[in-house]
Amino acid sequence: MTPAPHTLADWRRAYDEGADPKRLLQALVRQLRADDTAWILRGDEGLVDAQVATLPPRGPATPLWGIPFAVKDNIDVAGLVTTAACPAFAYTATITATVVTRLQHAGAILVGKTNLDQFATGLVGTRSPYGEVPNTFDARYVSGGSSSGSASVVARGLVPFALGTDTAGSGRVPAGFNNLVGLKPTPGRVPMAGVLPACRTLDVVSVFALTVADAAQVMRLIEGADDEPRFAWPQLQVPWLGDSRRTLRLGVPIDPGCDKALGWDRAFETAIERAARTGAEIVPLDFAPLFRVAALLYDGPWVAERHAVVEDLMASQPHALDPTVADVIRGARCYDATNAFRARYQLEEYRVEACAIWRRVDALMVPTAPTCPSREAVAAAPVARNSELGRYTNFVNLLGWSALALPAAVAREGLPFGVTFIAPGGADAALVDWALRWEAGGSGMLGAHLRDARPDDRVPLTRPASAPTLELAVVGAHLEGLPLHGQLRERHARLVERTHTAARYRLHALPGTTPPKPGLARMPDGEGGHPIEVEVYQMPVAEVGSFLALIPPPLGLGNLELADGRWVKGFICEGAALAGAPDISRWGGWRGYLASRQETRA
Repeated sequence: MTPAPHTLADWRRAYDEGADPKRLLQALVRQLRADDTAWILRGDEGLVDAQVATLPPRGPATPLWGIPFAVKDNIDVAGLVTTAACPAFAYTATITATVVTRLQHAGAILVGKTNLDQFATGLVGTRSPYGEVPNTFDARYVSGGSSSGSASVVARGLVPFALGTDTAGSGRVPAGFNNLVGLKPTPGRVPMAGVLPACRTLDVVSVFALTVADAAQVMRLIEGADDEPRFAWPQLQVPWLGDSRRTLRLGVPIDPGCDKALGWDRAFETAIERAARTGAEIVPLDFAPLFRVAALLYDGPWVAERHAVVEDLMASQPHALDPTVADVIRGARCYDATNAFRARYQLEEYRVEACAIWRRVDALMVPTAPTCPSREAVAAAPVARNSELGRYTNFVNLLGWSALALPAAVAREGLPFGVTFIAPGGADAALVDWALRWEAGGSGMLGAHLRDARPDDRVPLTRPASAPTLELAVVGAHLEGLPLHGQLRERHARLVERTHTAARYRLHALPGTTPPKPGLARMPDGEGGHPIEVEVYQMPVAEVGSFLALIPPPLGLGNLELADGRWVKGFICEGAALAGAPDISRWGGWRGYLASRQETRA
């Protein structure tokens, strides 16, 4: 019997082998149980058939062709009811959220809407009239929230990916508690049209998946919100954290505070060891500045944003809300506009202190949550237990940063332990690059004991877009290890490849330059040339101007043809400066020429 597909690669393989999407998807929805509290709306055969009937042709434009997914029930789908886990609030959506539309245009098939902590207020997954969502490893423990249902259905292999939302950790904590990847984009990076707000200025749609590659592809398909109001703009940061040839400076909390009874203290120590093996320099940090930011989220006027969503309902039907959710949102009444502005000023003061961290490290690694409470413990002290879970999540969106939650281990008590990597705003692509390296160094069990990862599960077909870059070929003193290479590193340039120019260039040693430099000249048709060694880098477009200002005459930047026929920007030289400059082309490049001089001296 053919195993059930779990990852995007599994589903593609099934279709490559001739599976019929209608039959495969109907079989899936038939197995969705009515008593499964992860669902608020379970898809039926009619919902599937309607979407399959309008599937566009399978091809490059439909990378998710016939692949099922689910969305948290605060995300609108036209014709379906949105409840936000509050029946008295429910309405039938007239438009489909932009993120869902983009996935459907890519061929994905919606099979249901998932349970959540009511109005996305909570990190536990227990605050819903549709039932508590249990942890997929041990039902005595919470699943995490508020995107509890989305995490559960992915961890159990019902769908390969699902959408949640994340304001204070709602897309990261459930990922950590269920052995999943939880990709939380930079606020403002993905469209929020058609998503019921929790805190509109902080909310972001998040992605749950079994692998980094799958989360990365979904992110690439839904990102881009240039036509929407933005409340948190991505910062001007590099689009990567460093390639495999550069040591990543990774900040970790001096006192993580992980639950020893669950074995999570040792699990985090093991995660630090793994990060070091993967290529990180571990930098212990005092997280007090970040915890001060985190305290603003619920102990400040941002809770009024939640009140703005449900104000009418609270006034007309106060008992329609979950008691704990109502108590949290009721706190908004303590604040007025003056308090809101004062808190905003306070946040900006804290931001200066918090952002100073990026002068010391490239990224942070934290426990996704320091503990996982039992459902019984949450029932006894719902606010206290919930608050513990936001220790390493609450500050991220307030600061406009990006984050990616990843599985780390299954601790000795049998619960999965996860870590989250946090980076500056706009570094989403960088986090994916690092996460792929992290993932390759682990055991690779997918979800709640579904199966071990295979190599094709970990190959991303696409990744989130990085900041705009320019491909730049260097030929002389900027080569790695040579005197001017630091100018590239200062501008966060990333090595793409070592290659050669087309065989129609000549290289000359320019006299009187400090440090010594070559000049590259393209030869006219019919005149002999050589392939010359070059290194091609990606440089952020924002950094190109300052780099150009450092280039002395007779050198400049122009167009350069590579051996494979591509054209990139690269170093060229004024023709007048080549008169009398020795032709060193026979050595194949600047390194070869320098090596020959050393041999001559020897």
